[in-house]
Amino acid sequence: MLSSTRTPNEKRKAFRAGLASGTIQRFPGAFTPLATRLIQEKGFEGVYLSGAVMANELGLPDIGLTTLTEVALRAAQTASATDLPVLVDADTGFGEPMNAARTTQALEDAGVAGLHIEDQVNPKRCGHLDGKDVVDTTTAVRRIRAAVSARRDPDLVIMARTDVRGVEGLTAATERAKALAGAGADAIFAEAMGSLEEFAAMRAAVDVPILANMTEFGKSELFTVQQLQDVGVDMVIFPVSLLRIAMGAIERGLDDLAANGSLRAQVPSMQTRARLYELVDYAAYAAFDDGVATFDLANNRAD
Repeated sequence: MLSSTRTPNEKRKAFRAGLASGTIQRFPGAFTPLATRLIQEKGFEGVYLSGAVMANELGLPDIGLTTLTEVALRAAQTASATDLPVLVDADTGFGEPMNAARTTQALEDAGVAGLHIEDQVNPKRCGHLDGKDVVDTTTAVRRIRAAVSARRDPDLVIMARTDVRGVEGLTAATERAKALAGAGADAIFAEAMGSLEEFAAMRAAVDVPILANMTEFGKSELFTVQQLQDVGVDMVIFPVSLLRIAMGAIERGLDDLAANGSLRAQVPSMQTRARLYELVDYAAYAAFDDGVATFDLANNRAD
């Protein structure tokens, strides 16, 4: 009830243990804090909070327009809604090294288990679009060193994302990953890898855990969790998938309403009132405080 039953440090330790377990960690992307309840209930290991999702929810493109304040607020809301570790996209750290340090502390205060900072230039763009550019290795390394030096909880996971693969090729990407790991990154997020062989090459290049991004409509093939684990990937995210599923359903529903004047045909595919109340643990709130209005679904047309 109210929030997570686990402390941020407990979730950070769980994240680190998962990354070291030898079993790939599956982090679906939550587009709303409520979605974390389903992710947890269905047995996934963690929750991902995508920068693209946070921007898109505000009606913005993913080009670095969101602020640290906006991201920290949504990160806190998301982390408090689940017992699972939350990994948050911190873009470029919202500036240069000093900004990355402040970003780390703000997101640490928000209760996340980990964050990743990338090596794109400002303003950034989606990692699966052409025309992006990256900073030089010295600047990328300074961002990660600043983030690592700023954390107060040593269990907070600082991950380095590199977009070099899409700009300079695989060899440059593995070299950049080595430099970032050397700067203290706890894990490497190599964006827009083209094949399982490329993931295997990244695995061979660094000694820290590596992450695969299985985003739809991007540059990477949608490999299965097992395929990724077989080449040594330690963690996989599905950053925008749930948002895409939800927005697709919303659009179909609005088309039906516009065409037919009713959503009656959509009701069988909707989440029921009873299921929603179960997810938000309505009964526990009523039991905790008898001043909270109780509910009876018996008079509803359907649960």
